[in-house]
Amino acid sequence: MKISIISGSHRKQAQTLKVAKHIKKTLLEQNICEESWLFSLSENPLPLWDESIWSGDAEWQERLTPVSEQLTSSDAFVVVSPEWHGQVPAGLKNFFLMWGKGELAHKPALIVTVSSGVGGSYPVAELRMSSYKNNRICYIPEQIIVRNVESVLNDNPADNDPEADPYFRSRIIFSLKILREYGVALKQVRESGLTYADEFKNGM
Repeated sequence: MKISIISGSHRKQAQTLKVAKHIKKTLLEQNICEESWLFSLSENPLPLWDESIWSGDAEWQERLTPVSEQLTSSDAFVVVSPEWHGQVPAGLKNFFLMWGKGELAHKPALIVTVSSGVGGSYPVAELRMSSYKNNRICYIPEQIIVRNVESVLNDNPADNDPEADPYFRSRIIFSLKILREYGVALKQVRESGLTYADEFKNGM
């Protein structure tokens, strides 16, 4: 089982990346998966999508092929998004435009959103509504909203809220274990051979 994590903030100093790193550490320490890969947009944004990606443009292929290989070999995903102005960051929305060849298709994903205050719900709704259509990623019913993120999931215990931090750590473990089981189940769906059809490449 390989679970990959997409850290959707493209800020240089990103609390989202802190959360993503904690999730990767948890996956391996709890033996939830055998392999984990973290792709961060922080200081590593993808260029804006354009139609030359469809024509096999050499620059696009060089840029995307290594990422595509990692995504293709993954069984499940964790998508970590901050809330910026009540929205998913532009770079993360752009990320979802890139993958139309089955890299994410019919694979489960856990949404984790991050807020410096008590927000974080809008990105959950946005991702569920509009990020899956053509790439066919499958969001599971569980989700995590990490509120007041500066005060939880820090390496130094003194920096953590003593009540909130244990809750988020245990809730993350709970949700990741469920994600793994979806990963096992949906592998059978993909192996059925019914999920790919040239005439229905795009969702409705």
